[in-house]
Amino acid sequence: MINISSKQRSHLKGLAMSIDPIFNIGKGSLSPQFTEAVSDALEKRELIKISVLKNCDDDINVLAETLAERTGSIVVQVIGKKIVLFRYQKDEKKRKIEL
Repeated sequence: MINISSKQRSHLKGLAMSIDPIFNIGKGSLSPQFTEAVSDALEKRELIKISVLKNCDDDINVLAETLAERTGSIVVQVIGKKIVLFRYQKDEKKRKIEL
């Protein structure tokens, strides 16, 4: 688990404002395939935004924490029906975001 300061979290929130959600969580909630796809996207992008659809009955904060735990990422923010996750890329040479 990565620990980040409030200043680093604020920086990530700023970066997240300009990106669009690349996943939607609906009725199916968090399937193993969905979790794996999110993990793959985090490896490529480091910072991703996920949209929670209206037909999803799960608590958004629980979804965010569960997803972060399963993917080894951190929850940058949960705002409205959007979740922002961050995880450093394993290969330090390929990292795009510096904190």
